[in-house]
Order: sequence, then structure tokens, then C-alpha cells
Amino acid sequence: MKFIESIKNVWKIEELRNRIVVTLGLLLVYRFGAQVTLPGIDAAQLSGLEDSADGGLLGLLNAFTGGAFAKASVFALGIMPYISASIVVQLMGIAIPYLQKLQKEGASGQKKINQITRWLTIAICLLQAPGYLASLPALGIPQSAFLLGTGGLFYFSSVIILVTGCIFAMWLGEKITDKGIGNGISLLIMVGIIATLPLSFVQNAATRLEGNNVMLILFELIVWFAIILASIMLVMGVRKIAVQYARRTASGGYEKSAAAGSRQYIPLKLNASGVMPIIFAQAIMFVPGLIGGSSLMKETAAGVWMQTNFSDMFGFWYNLTFAILIIVFTYFYTAITVPTNKMADDLKRSGGFIPGIRPGSETSEYLDKIMSQITLPGSIFLALIAVFPAFIVKLMDVQQGWALFFGGTSLLIMVGVAIDTMQQVNSYLLNRHYDGLMKTGKNRKALA
Repeated sequence: MKFIESIKNVWKIEELRNRIVVTLGLLLVYRFGAQVTLPGIDAAQLSGLEDSADGGLLGLLNAFTGGAFAKASVFALGIMPYISASIVVQLMGIAIPYLQKLQKEGASGQKKINQITRWLTIAICLLQAPGYLASLPALGIPQSAFLLGTGGLFYFSSVIILVTGCIFAMWLGEKITDKGIGNGISLLIMVGIIATLPLSFVQNAATRLEGNNVMLILFELIVWFAIILASIMLVMGVRKIAVQYARRTASGGYEKSAAAGSRQYIPLKLNASGVMPIIFAQAIMFVPGLIGGSSLMKETAAGVWMQTNFSDMFGFWYNLTFAILIIVFTYFYTAITVPTNKMADDLKRSGGFIPGIRPGSETSEYLDKIMSQITLPGSIFLALIAVFPAFIVKLMDVQQGWALFFGGTSLLIMVGVAIDTMQQVNSYLLNRHYDGLMKTGKNRKALA
């Protein structure tokens, strides 16, 4: 009943209702575009491509694009080029003084960084689009499916459409962030992943039913829910740092007695970087296979080894590298998104302090130390959940498409984005409720 009442309250707030409607509408546009096949390709002859993208790295890439990859859609590149561009820009921000200066300029600097990211996204699309088109025959599309042939006209028009599709998807994500309920890029990825979940489950269940293994289906569901709970615990876990605030006197000063002040907490998240380390690491994991398959490396022993080991996302070397990258990116992204120096300065200006720690630099060092301590187990736990599908495939013989949802990138993105979106809606409700208590409004009765 409380949940139903919360849904009613959400719908009664006009601005929040409009944001949700805009978000759902833009997501619907994205899903519709994912079903539109590139001009010049016969959609009825794509079964070979769909079979090739049924598992492994191609299956994961297909999940990220919501099935657009296997449909040779105008959104076949998905939003991943933008993610790759964001990674490159953030990495360059460490070494390039100009980007460091922009990061310190606030909103104006972030606007310029976003513009740089957009141009870099176009450049990455111009590299990925021809590679995708060239790989279609090898992935199972017969020559008869190319109604206009595979000449220069087809390549030129298709590259333009694929680049435009990626930029349009990026624009949809930004509009969801500005006009919707936020996290537009992450929501596009999550919706694409969810779109492939029912079919993956049905295919795996059909295989189990053929072998009369109904109990195994139930066991898999129990394990799946347990992994979801573990992922939620990872996302929601925090370390509370006690903070003491001196109580203000009537003259505007502070009382000397700290015991008379109010006691609050600074919540430091166990996984402050969210799902971004997973997305960053997954984007980079495509690189070794591309290098190994390049014309310079494919005939060498190193190239063959890279193609063999990094094209199998359930293999040992792939998952070991993937886990290490997740741990590294977790530390990297946490250092960027958790400014302990600013937290210490804000705490000092507001008259607060951590008991036993001097305000200022010592507080910053203490917070940085705590973040380092909790980030290590958080990053390891994140890496273990990310590579768990490999264990599921080896131990339970689960189909690869369904195994991707047992932890791994798909589940963590879904859980992380869903919780973050729910928190944003909840924060909006709480803020609206607070305003309604302060003054009379049309939503006061509904939220009081």
C-alpha cells in the first residue's frame, strides 16, 4: 500500500510527471530506432547475424545496443562510442593541462569538455562504422541481403546513417538528463540490456525443459536473485563518518562546548564510482581483440594469442584482465568524483569537524585514507560480481546469453542505474514534500 501511495504521489506532482513522461517517450524513440534496419539491407536475411551475436563479446555488445547490433540497425553502434570518448577525455584530463583547467572552471569548463567529447565521439564513429559494415558478411549476412551491393555508395550512406544514429542516441541521452529524470546515457544502456533479458531467459528455459530440468531453472532463478541482492548491497553500502557541528549562539558565534553541537554523518559510499568502472573496463576489453586481428598482428603468435583469449569473454585471461581493469578504474573514478579536499573545506566553513581530527588538511587526508580503505574491498567485490557469469557458464552450463545477467556488466548496470534513478525520484519527492510544508501548494495534501 505504501508503494502504491508513493506512485500516486509521483503522478500527482506535475513537473515530476512530465519528466517521467518525457523520459519514457525518448526511450521509446530509442527502442523504435533500434528496430530500423539500415537502407539497402534485407531485414529478412539477418538470422545469421543474430546467431553470431547470441553469446560472447558480440552478445554483450548486442545487449548494450538493445539488439540493434544484430538487426544491422541505424543504432547499431549504440551509445558505446560516446562512452569510449568520455573515457579518453577523462584519461587525457590527467595529463593535459588545458583539460585540467577546464575541469576547474565549473559549469563553463564542463560545457567545453562536453563539446570536446561530442567531437571525439564523431571521430570514433567514423572509425567504427566502416569496421562494422565490413564485418557484416563475416558475421553471417549473405551477399544477397545487400540489395544495393557493397560498393562505395552503400558504405558512404551507411556510415553517415550510423554516425548520425549514434549522435542522435547521444542527443536523446542528454535530453533525458536535462528534461527527464536524469542519467540519460545510463538509462539508454539499461533499457537496451533489459530488452534482451526476456528472450535470453526463455531460450535458456526452453533448453532446460527439453532435458526435464525444471528444478534447475528454479535454482538458477534463486542464484540470480541472490546476485541481485549482493549487487544492491554493494551499491547501497556506505561508511558513516561522524561529524560534530558547534551550535550557533544568538550573536552568530559558536559555543566552545562541542558536546552542545549537533552530530551528523558523512556517508562515504563503498562503491562511489557506481557502474562507470564496469563500462570503462568493458569498452577497453574490445581493444586487445581488435589489435590481435589487425593486419599487422593477426599472423603473429602474439596476435593469435590475443584473438584466442580476448574473444572469449568467459575465458580465464579475459576475466582476469577485466577484473584488474575494474579495480583500477574504480580507484581512478573515485578519485575524480569524490573531492576530499573540497569536502574538508566545506566542512570547515560550515563549522563542522570530525572528532579527533583537525579541520583542514588533516581532515582531507583522513577522508582520503578512509576512501582508500573502503574502495579496495568495494572494487574487489565489484570485480567478483563482474566476472561471476564466467563461473556460472563453467559450473552450471548456462547459456551464454542468459549467463550475462548473472552479475557481470549487464546486471550491475541494471541494478546501479535503477537504484540511482529511484533515488533521484525519491529525492525529488522529499524536496517537494519539504516545500509543501513550508507553504500552501496544490501538492501539499497529497504529500503531507
